[in-house]
Amino acid sequence: MDARRTVKVSKYVSKHLRHQPERIGLVLDPQGWVAIDALIAAAAAHGFAFSRAELDHVVATNDKQRFAVRDGLIRASQGHTVTVDLALPAVEPPPHLFHGTVPAALDAIRAQGLRPMARHHVHLSADRETATRVGARRGRPVVLSVAAGAMHAAGHVFHLSENGVWLTDAVPPEYLRLP
Repeated sequence: MDARRTVKVSKYVSKHLRHQPERIGLVLDPQGWVAIDALIAAAAAHGFAFSRAELDHVVATNDKQRFAVRDGLIRASQGHTVTVDLALPAVEPPPHLFHGTVPAALDAIRAQGLRPMARHHVHLSADRETATRVGARRGRPVVLSVAAGAMHAAGHVFHLSENGVWLTDAVPPEYLRLP
């Protein structure tokens, strides 16, 4: 499968598992899972056919490991705007995590901290390099350091997604080191 096709299938699957399953007639279970056969059939019925081999390739080669597969089911690992409960246990984070953003967002972040916006959680990275790549998707990246250990000690809850993204409800400004 060529790179353009891989990206196209990945974006299509991500859109429908994270944001608009109903658009193609999918019904996710409460944890966001759907039968792989149902996903492939729904996509084909709505004019975007792909094979199981193409889907397996997308899942296996996605650098962000956006999707999880088990027992004939698939789900997005995180980033949902539809209601799902990923059933991830609370875990203690490392002392510092990182968040990539763009300069235009800094005034709001200074005032309100990091908020999930349309998603269910704020997404944090374990390393500065990953946060830089995340921030660069929307322009020149700015990387913020999050005092995750101090947040945890103060009672904030963290989860670790299956693909290594740290999730929390919000990050108050006092736990951020801004440029």
